[in-house]
Amino acid sequence: YALYPHMSVRNNIAFPLKMAKLDKAVIDRKVEDAARVLNLTDYLERRPSQLSGGQRQRVAIGRAIVREPSAFLFDEPLSNLDAALRGTMRLEISELHNTLKTTMIYVTHDQVEAMTMADKIVVLNRGNIEQVGSPMELYRSPANLFVAGFIGSPRMNLITGDFARQKGAATAGVRPEHLVLSKESGLWQGKVTVAEHLGSDTFLHIDVPGIGPITARADGEFACKHGDTVFITPDDTKIHRFDDKGKAI
Repeated sequence: YALYPHMSVRNNIAFPLKMAKLDKAVIDRKVEDAARVLNLTDYLERRPSQLSGGQRQRVAIGRAIVREPSAFLFDEPLSNLDAALRGTMRLEISELHNTLKTTMIYVTHDQVEAMTMADKIVVLNRGNIEQVGSPMELYRSPANLFVAGFIGSPRMNLITGDFARQKGAATAGVRPEHLVLSKESGLWQGKVTVAEHLGSDTFLHIDVPGIGPITARADGEFACKHGDTVFITPDDTKIHRFDDKGKAI
């Protein structure tokens, strides 16, 4: 978080203002305002070592807020937090964005962060822009295989061979949530290799002869276990088609 360990939260947040030689009254007001926005008022006299990871992250954000920038750049700010804290901080940064109404550029490898926090996503691949759009634009209409594989969790099933050719494509893509599961009949038949029961949802990893490994999303009440036979039917209206260069058709 690039915090000064020997300084209090108050002095960490105030540091850039002191370097700018602002009046003490102005510094105190800006620090108090930032602390209130970030729910840090009760922690201003503590040192970074006495804070949780999420609180330290908020202190670092506070140090940027007091400078009143025209834009914020976040470079994977949640990467070293545990899963529960990442979820909390996603909400806090989103709320902060709504409060400050300032442009935020947020760099992440986590598509969940991108989908839940962004107004607009720029998908980069080795320095090249693959697609720009809102989260749902990228989800519904990925421009190529790279974007299709990045957006969505679990990731899109990408299928080659006869099925893709029948759809007039080199590769056909269908998301796990766009597969209809049955224990009686369907277009494909396969065996469950892994069943991930998450309560509200169940993710089934299925080996389908002639198609390959498929991930399907089912209702949490769909009873299934390793070794069970299931039938799968893709929703024809939700199939994505890609040419031999990986571009969407």
